[in-house]
Amino acid sequence: MHGLRGISRYSSIWISDTHLGTRGCKAEYLLDFLKHTHADKLYLVGDIIDGWRLKRSWYWNDTQTAVIQEILKKTRNGTEVIYVPGNHDEVLRDYLGLIVGGVKVRDHVEHVTADGRRFLVIHGDQFDGVVRYAKWLALLGDWAYNLLLWMNDHFNKARKLLGMPYWSLSAYLKHKVKNAVEFISCFEEAVAHEARKRKADGVICGHIHHPEIREIDGILYCNDGDWVESCTALIEQKDGRLEIIHWAENTAVVSSHDRVAADRVASDRASSRKSAKPAAARVS
Repeated sequence: MHGLRGISRYSSIWISDTHLGTRGCKAEYLLDFLKHTHADKLYLVGDIIDGWRLKRSWYWNDTQTAVIQEILKKTRNGTEVIYVPGNHDEVLRDYLGLIVGGVKVRDHVEHVTADGRRFLVIHGDQFDGVVRYAKWLALLGDWAYNLLLWMNDHFNKARKLLGMPYWSLSAYLKHKVKNAVEFISCFEEAVAHEARKRKADGVICGHIHHPEIREIDGILYCNDGDWVESCTALIEQKDGRLEIIHWAENTAVVSSHDRVAADRVASDRASSRKSAKPAAARVS
């Protein structure tokens, strides 16, 4: 299936909040996205690797390794990759200004679109009062959020068995809670205010796992979403237009387990055809 699909080419791509190192990471979708897209610039806008979770309990699989390898492959093939660390991968803030494996590590950057607009690119945790001033509370929230993601995974396994597409239960529930909706709105306004202070035309961020493009008091606020709930990325077309791609909604991704099963079925069919040929010859 994948070999028949082409590669979509963009000027720039922004992804964040992949949370590699957790069971909630939709690494299959992310790897599929990386393999079928190309851009001159790829921005990793924080929380790419979940250091908080890895400190508490180690989890890593082959697909997550393949994601890292695909990103490094892009640097070798000419894509400029810029990593803007977030709070979950804050350890990388000790390496700001360096180039690690071909990846540039920066606290924040300015991006100029093809049509000349200036955007501040930042993860966004700097504007989250809970993370900044009460880290213990953020860690407690992280535990509850991962429980929600666990529920989301089991919910979507049931949908898959019923032949239904991926749909984020966790995102739906989160955006129905009044306090969460108010927090998202306050966060968006705070980030947009920072962009205005820097005399930028817009801001591109992550952190709150809520993909969005909207204007806030003359500032274009863009959030590229995440890869644990929405499986989204922000892309810039060659003419400077910015769009959000919902990858899971438009892509049938085969899991590594499904690939093994499919390969086994294909092998069995091939063996059956080989054994059937002599019999067919005898009948004729």
